[in-house]
Amino acid sequence: MKYLASTLFLSLFLLGQVFGQAAKHVYVISIDGFRPEFYQDKSWPAPNLQQMALGGVQADGVRGVFPSVTYPSHTTILTGVMPAQHGIYYNAPFEPDGATGRWYWEESLIKTQTMWDAVRKAGLKSASVFWPVSAGAPVDYNIPEVWSLDEKVDRVTPIRQGASPKGLFEEIEQNATGKLREKDLNSDYMIADENGSRMAAYLIQAYKPNLLTFHIYTVDHAAHGEGRDGGHVRKAVAAADRAVGNILEAIEKAGIKESTAVIITGDHGFVDINQSLSPNVALAKNGLIGKGKGEWKAKFHTSGAAAFLHLKRKGDHRTVSHVKKILSDLPEAQKKLFRVVERTELDKIGADPDAVLALAPVPGVTLNAATEGEILKAAKGGTHGFFPDFKEIQTGFIGCGAGFNTKTTLPLMGLEDIAPLVYRLLGITSESAVTSEPAVLRSALK
Repeated sequence: MKYLASTLFLSLFLLGQVFGQAAKHVYVISIDGFRPEFYQDKSWPAPNLQQMALGGVQADGVRGVFPSVTYPSHTTILTGVMPAQHGIYYNAPFEPDGATGRWYWEESLIKTQTMWDAVRKAGLKSASVFWPVSAGAPVDYNIPEVWSLDEKVDRVTPIRQGASPKGLFEEIEQNATGKLREKDLNSDYMIADENGSRMAAYLIQAYKPNLLTFHIYTVDHAAHGEGRDGGHVRKAVAAADRAVGNILEAIEKAGIKESTAVIITGDHGFVDINQSLSPNVALAKNGLIGKGKGEWKAKFHTSGAAAFLHLKRKGDHRTVSHVKKILSDLPEAQKKLFRVVERTELDKIGADPDAVLALAPVPGVTLNAATEGEILKAAKGGTHGFFPDFKEIQTGFIGCGAGFNTKTTLPLMGLEDIAPLVYRLLGITSESAVTSEPAVLRSALK
C-alpha cells in the first residue's frame, strides 16, 4: 500500500511539473443540488452559468459519492478521495444512542489532506465561505458553515464566532453586507445566496486569495420542497446564478481576471419522490430495536434517501443474517423499492467502512429512520442520497478562465477529479488526491 501511495504521489508530482502553474487564483464555487441542465438547457434562468459553459469546459455529468449528500460530497471535492478515506461519511454521524442534531462541522474530522492544507503548505493564501466541514479549518479568511445544537441560539452567532481571523465577520458586515441577522442567511430566502456571494466577493477584492471555496445552498432547499422543478426552484437557480455573477464581477474588479480559474460544481443532483420506506420499523417489529436508550442490536442510519446498517456489537454475524432475512421476508411490493448494497460494493465506492451493508432505494423512493408507524408512506418533494449510478443524481461541472480549455465538453467525470484539477492549475502537489480519470486533466486543461 505504501508503494502504491508513493507511486501515485510521484505521478501527481510529475503531472504537476508538466502542467506548471496555469493560474494564480482558483475559485471553486459549489451550488448545492447543481445539475447539468442548469447550464445545458436555456429554459433555466442561469445566463452566467450558460455563458461560462459555452466558452469553457463543461461536463455532461459528474458522478458523486454514496450517500450522495452534501457533507461527504463537498469533502470529496476538497480532498480528491472518497468518504472511506477522508472520514466524512454522512452529513450527520451515526450516533448509537440517538441523533442529537450534530453534523460533521469540524475540519479536524477530515482524515486526509485538503486543498486548504496543500495551499498553506505551498505558502499560498486561501479563503472560504460556508463550505461544509470548515469550522476551524486552516484557512486564512474563513466564514464556516456551522450552527448550534441549542435552538435558542440564532443561526448567525455560531458563524460569527467561528469566523477566522477574529473580527473577519464584522469586517465583512461593515464593508460588504451590512448587519446580518437570522433570516439574512436562512436557506428559506434567496438573500442568503446573495449575502454569501457578497462575503466571497469582498474577500476576493480585499485579499485576492489563491484559493477560494464558496458554497451556495438555496437551490437544495427549494428542490427538497418542490422536487426537480417548480417556481421556487427556478427562482433559487436564478439567485445562485446571480451569486456566481457577483463573484465574476469581483474577480474583474480585483484586476485578476487573466490569472484566475473559476470552477462551478455541486454535490448531487435531485430526484422526485413519492414514497417513503422505514426499514427500522421492520427491525423493531422483529426485536432488533427496543424502545429504551441503548436497546438495539442493529439499526439503519439514514442519510438522504439511503440507509446504512450499523451493529451494536461489531462482528455480530448472527444479527446481520437476521436483518437480511427480515428484508427478504418483506412483501414483494416493498422489496422492489430498494436493493441491498453489500460490503464489497460499499468498499468499491468508498462508503462508510463501519456500515455492514446499505439499502439503496429506487428513484422515487426515500428511506427514513423512523422505528414506529407504517413501514411505507406517501411522500412528496425531492431528495438525494441515492447510489450514484443514474443520470438524475449526477451533479455538474464548469471550468473556465486561466488554464482551462475553451468550448470543451467532458462526457462524465467524478467528484474526486476536481481536487487534482485545482492542484494542476495552481502548480502544487497533493499527498492524497490522484485523479481516477487522467483523461479529465488532458481534456480540461491547456
